[in-house]
Amino acid sequence: MHSIAEAEAATASQPLAQPSPGMGQGGISQAAPGNERSPAPANLPVLVDSHCHIVFRNFDDDLDEVAARWRQAGVCALVHACVEPGEIAAIRALADRFPELRYAVGVHPLDTQHWCDDTVAVLRQAAGSDPRVVAIGELGLDLFRERNLDRQLEALRPQLDLAVELGLPVIIHCRDAAEAMLAELTPRAAQGRLPRGVMHCWGGTPEEMEAFLALGLFISFSGTVTFPKAEAIQACARLVPADRYLVETDCPFLAPAPRRGKRNEPANVATVAAKVAELRAESLEAVALTSSRNAAALFGLPLHNV
Repeated sequence: MHSIAEAEAATASQPLAQPSPGMGQGGISQAAPGNERSPAPANLPVLVDSHCHIVFRNFDDDLDEVAARWRQAGVCALVHACVEPGEIAAIRALADRFPELRYAVGVHPLDTQHWCDDTVAVLRQAAGSDPRVVAIGELGLDLFRERNLDRQLEALRPQLDLAVELGLPVIIHCRDAAEAMLAELTPRAAQGRLPRGVMHCWGGTPEEMEAFLALGLFISFSGTVTFPKAEAIQACARLVPADRYLVETDCPFLAPAPRRGKRNEPANVATVAAKVAELRAESLEAVALTSSRNAAALFGLPLHNV
């Protein structure tokens, strides 16, 4: 099992963390021939799971059934995160198997043992060789599980630089590290060296959210927004601008209530969207449409009907 899987599974029951209509290098404006998007079933909202990990072994036995459920729920696109380069070939194979899947390449802050002198070159080659790579990540800082900030920054900084070089957005993991992350990203923004991106699995306060929004980043809500005691996250969902939020599952982690503690899966992004809709006093259809448009704009997803 990947170390990030071990770390997040151990804490899965605990609360956690400039939009652009253009696409970076590797973005996709339409589905490639023979790789068309699966249409949403009639009368269902079009949903995007903007962050998932279905490469993990606990999906090995029933992934076709999992895919059938996400399609039945209206999930028309998924963005698969990457925690270390050893996953890339398997994630690429999943993209071959499921045409609605796009993916990122990167190194997670809890997987810095995989960061080597040639890792940037490996990520650059992977991103350049497959147009389905739509982001760098997930990258970031995690001071909840580890305190090796210097080592995490050694992996974070070159990945941010690579995203700027390739014109790709970043998927940012930030847990108990908002101050350190803002200290890293704010000077980059002032220098024009900050890529577009999303604060994945948002777990911060409204004040922290405003600081990241000011840097032009999106905010993504996961199953934690459904947890009864997640008051700060729920406040953020109410306050975030309509053009700046996404929804995700981060599966297999963080299943939303009432499935909390069980294996999560992409179909459950509908539950996340429904909670966000409740908090914003909007319809599920409106939240699904807005979040899907935002995801398509950030990642260049081939969602022709949103």
